[in-house]
Amino acid sequence: MNNFMTIVKKELSRFFGDKRLIFTTLIMPGLMIYLMYTLMGQGMMKQFNTSEGYIAKAYIVNAPVELAEEIGKLPVTWEDWDGAEDAGTEILEKVEAGEVDGILVFPENFSKVIEEYRVGNGEAPNVEIYYNSEKTNSESFYGTVKAFLNAYEESISNRFDVNKADGKYGEYDLASELGIMGKVISGLLPMLIMIFIFSGCQGVAPESIAGEKERGTIATLLVTPMKRSALALGKIVSLSIIALLAGLSSFLGAILSLPKMMGNQVDFSASSYTAWDYGMLLMVIVSTVLVMVAIISLISAGAKSVKEATISMTPLMMAVMVISLLPMFGVDFGGNIAFCIPMYNSVRAMTGIFGFQRNNVMCVVTVLLNLATAGVLTGVLTRMFNSEKIMFNK
Repeated sequence: MNNFMTIVKKELSRFFGDKRLIFTTLIMPGLMIYLMYTLMGQGMMKQFNTSEGYIAKAYIVNAPVELAEEIGKLPVTWEDWDGAEDAGTEILEKVEAGEVDGILVFPENFSKVIEEYRVGNGEAPNVEIYYNSEKTNSESFYGTVKAFLNAYEESISNRFDVNKADGKYGEYDLASELGIMGKVISGLLPMLIMIFIFSGCQGVAPESIAGEKERGTIATLLVTPMKRSALALGKIVSLSIIALLAGLSSFLGAILSLPKMMGNQVDFSASSYTAWDYGMLLMVIVSTVLVMVAIISLISAGAKSVKEATISMTPLMMAVMVISLLPMFGVDFGGNIAFCIPMYNSVRAMTGIFGFQRNNVMCVVTVLLNLATAGVLTGVLTRMFNSEKIMFNK
C-alpha cells in the first residue's frame, strides 16, 4: 500500500510540477476546442451568407411597376434587360462565371396576367430566377429574391409560381456539375491532405529526435565532426521523405475513392484535373511537408522524451485541424495576403486547385514561402543542436 501511494504521489508530483504538461493537458485541449467550434460556427454561418454589406448585381426582365419600390429595397443592384435572346446568352455566361449574381424574369404584362388568373384554372404564371449555386453570393441572391417573391405570392392568394415550369433560357441553376463537385472536393480534400501530412510527420519526427535524446544516442552524432547544420538539414529532409511516403497511400486512396464517395452522380474522376494541376499540387504538398516536419522537429528537439514531444504537439494538431476546416465552411479571409501565412497558404492553394480555380501566381508564392520558412526553421534547429542545455537536458 505504501509503495502504491509512493508511486501515485510521484506521478502526481511529476505532472503538477511540470507547467508545460499542465498547460498542454488540462488547459490547451479545452481552449482549442472552444476556439475551433467558435470558428466552425462562424464558418457555417458564412457558408450560407454573403459578406456583411454585400450588394448583389443582377438583371431584371419585365419588371412590374407596382413592385418596383419593394424590389428596389432588396440588397441588389438591378440592371434592365429586354429579354432578347442574343443578349441572354452573354448574360447567362456572366452568371455562370460569377460576374453577375443572377437574372429575375417576370412574364410579360405580369400585373394583368396575375389579375386575370384564377387559382386552379389553367397554368399559373411563372416567375424565373436564374442563379449559380456554385457561387455563394449568387446562391444568397436566389434565396433573398425567392423569399421576397414567396411572400408576395402569398399576399395575392398564390396567383403565380416561382421556378416551377421549364425555364425560358434553360436550367435555372447555371452551376456546372463539375463546378459543384469541385466546390465539394475543395472543402474536403485539403482537410484530409493536411491531416495525412501531420499524421505522417508526427509518426516519424518525435522518435527520430526526441527518441534519440531520450535514449542518449544523439550524443554520438553530436560529438562527430559533422556540422550541426548538415545534421539538422539531413534530419528534416529524410523525415520529410518518410512523412511524404507515409501520407501518399492515404492521399491516393482519397483521390481514387472520390467518384464512389459522391455516388457517381457526375462524370468525375482523377482525370478531371490536368497534369499542371497535379504538378502544382505536388509542389505545394512537398513544401508543406518540409514546413510541418521542421516545426515538429523543433518541438521534438525541445522535449525530453517522445511522450513529452507528442503531448506538446497537441496545439499544432488542433491548429492544423482548424485551418483545414476553414474552406469546408466557406471561410476565406485575408485575400491574397493569406498566401503569406505558412500552412494556411497551403490549404488555400489546394482549395483553389481542387475547385478548378487554380491561381498559378499564388501557388508559386505558397511554395517559395514554405521553402523559405522551412529554411529558417532548419537554421533554428541547427542552433538548438548547438545548445548543450537543450540537447542534454541540462
